[in-house]
Amino acid sequence: MNPKLVEEIANAVLYEGYMLYPYRPSSVKNRQRWNFGVVYPKAYVETQTGGDNWFMQTECLANGDSSTRLTIKLRFLQAVARTIGELEFPLDEWPHATNSGREPDFRLVESLRMGDQTLQSWQEAIEREIVIPSFHLADPDYWQCSSVHVFPGGRELEPVRSLDGPIAAVLVRTKEAVTANVNLAVAQVDDGLFRLTVRLSNISPTAVPPSANREDALLYSLLSAHTILNIEGGEFVSSIDPPAALKDFATTCTNAGTWPVLAGDEGQRDCMLSSPIILYDYPQIAPESPGNLFDGTEIDEILALRILTLTDDEKNEMRNADERSRQILERTESMPAEHFMKLHGVLRGLRPADGERP
Repeated sequence: MNPKLVEEIANAVLYEGYMLYPYRPSSVKNRQRWNFGVVYPKAYVETQTGGDNWFMQTECLANGDSSTRLTIKLRFLQAVARTIGELEFPLDEWPHATNSGREPDFRLVESLRMGDQTLQSWQEAIEREIVIPSFHLADPDYWQCSSVHVFPGGRELEPVRSLDGPIAAVLVRTKEAVTANVNLAVAQVDDGLFRLTVRLSNISPTAVPPSANREDALLYSLLSAHTILNIEGGEFVSSIDPPAALKDFATTCTNAGTWPVLAGDEGQRDCMLSSPIILYDYPQIAPESPGNLFDGTEIDEILALRILTLTDDEKNEMRNADERSRQILERTESMPAEHFMKLHGVLRGLRPADGERP
């Protein structure tokens, strides 16, 4: 396995659609977040009439024997609601919790201008991970098992100073507790052939009123959820292009909200990435790409040039919106001119036409 390559692809999946051009919270495109891989709370889905899912399921085939080991990792983002509080009375120093019985008085506002900085409400995210430790395919304890994982909620305050010194605002970050259930099943379907089933469910015990909207539900959801499976002493079978002898077995695999593809270097079969975004086997990120742009697999060159044409006010909003959008802006503005030429296009995979000499 090529861990670096797999990690790059998995991170691209994790943050695909996280923020869209023009990378500003005020943009209409960014008012509805998390387009891919959302696993909503079961309580919320049961009150809806649409096609939202409260679980995702990966099923794939693997060749192996009693010595074959499997490791499973499930990853997702947990939303954090960031709101803006304007202090009633500016402070020179932020009081410690031990020195005061209560927080300083502030009122929540949608946005707040402080000098050249604009603070805005936003949904940030925390990376979450569930790891099923390495186990033998022949271990009956893993043929049918489940585990529950709780990711706690909480509330944090971050003071913000104005340009002239005093603390005039506070960032309030709130996250709700989410509970995930992982069901694992291993079944031998033929000699040396196993079917693996990994089901991730959102069983967050929250009372969701029928009037709850999608934005509220996202705070209790598993976002950009995907699964990475690694095998030792065996190999995975491609779900897209299985060998002819295994096609009938492959058609019995049921995937919901995600699709497994082989990942790593071409030809390797020891890693499977199950993604909510449709990919081919062995997906890659172009080496010319300077970094993640999050925006629906758009062309790097076009997005980079568009970022440079933003007004100063638009860049300011982008800079202050989110740490990740700030990194995009700084990376683009500092990019050497010769690197833009590399983004224009690359010709790869040349081969002679049929009947012609190389």
